[in-house]
Amino acid sequence: MIITRTPFRMSFFGGGTDIPDFFREHGGAVLSTTFDKYCYVTVRHLPRFFDYTTELSYAKIERVKSVDEIEHPAVRNAMKMLDMHEIRLTYEADLPARSGLGTSSSFAVGMLNAFYALKGKYADKKKLADDAIYLERELCREAGGWQDQIAASYGGFNRIDFDASGYDVQPVIISPERKRMLNERLMMFFTGFTRLSSDVQKANHITDGEKTQQLLRMYALVDEAQAVLTDKSRDLDDFGRLLDTTWRLKRQTGAKVSTDSIDGIYRKGIEAGAIGGKLLGAGGGGFLLFYVRPEDQPRVREAMKELLYVPFRFENGGTRVIHYTPEDYDLNGARPLS
Repeated sequence: MIITRTPFRMSFFGGGTDIPDFFREHGGAVLSTTFDKYCYVTVRHLPRFFDYTTELSYAKIERVKSVDEIEHPAVRNAMKMLDMHEIRLTYEADLPARSGLGTSSSFAVGMLNAFYALKGKYADKKKLADDAIYLERELCREAGGWQDQIAASYGGFNRIDFDASGYDVQPVIISPERKRMLNERLMMFFTGFTRLSSDVQKANHITDGEKTQQLLRMYALVDEAQAVLTDKSRDLDDFGRLLDTTWRLKRQTGAKVSTDSIDGIYRKGIEAGAIGGKLLGAGGGGFLLFYVRPEDQPRVREAMKELLYVPFRFENGGTRVIHYTPEDYDLNGARPLS
């Protein structure tokens, strides 16, 4: 039996510039972190007592006799890609899916990590990220960028650069005290609205020069935000102001990014004392992140009292195998008669 734990991510700056159609021409970069909310994937071979060969438990339960019958596209394609058979897989998570935190990619990374471990193979972080990108973007044909798979695999507070040759992951060098101060000034609330990231990406696909210019401005903000974090002489509150700037730019990249309800919630947060913030993910709903000075946080909590507040801490581990029990399992053994 294998159990993997894979973190979710929050993207601060550069979202949208990680889409291949954009970064292969213009370059791109993302500033993001993983945090202490996780998905857990348990995988083992299915004992041969049943008249089905694969059992999946996630938002629904699937029991099938053939990999081709699996409805979940990521599981079906991953099992084919890695030649997996006779599997029992269970998915659990600390936060809901379709909420702007890269949950589907965290699942893909954690599942691949578990599959490799079950086969007795080691896959490093780059291998897992690359395989997850290939799984979601090529095999499953889901629209979107590359940052989620990379963040979930590597973990930590990173700058991820993209260009025609691929990507490069560089940890952001920030003092522990300044990192703690940043963490303490970030407040996350669940809006209750969810939407598939791939649906939003399709609706907001880059089709004109105006959107490209907005993304180029968002790309430039990555350098500015990184400078705020790494230069101790800079006012950390500038990070919050830049979040507000990037959110206003993000809202202009497509009609599906925000809604009147989300805009209203965001205004309430700013009026209550938040310096800046943004909706996490592709848009359309999920989690709102605010940058708020400690003395103003009670007022923001009161303004957001109808929403679920989710405290969190940054994490550095990325995907991990947290339980490993080797199996002596003969895939050529007999199955019961049906």
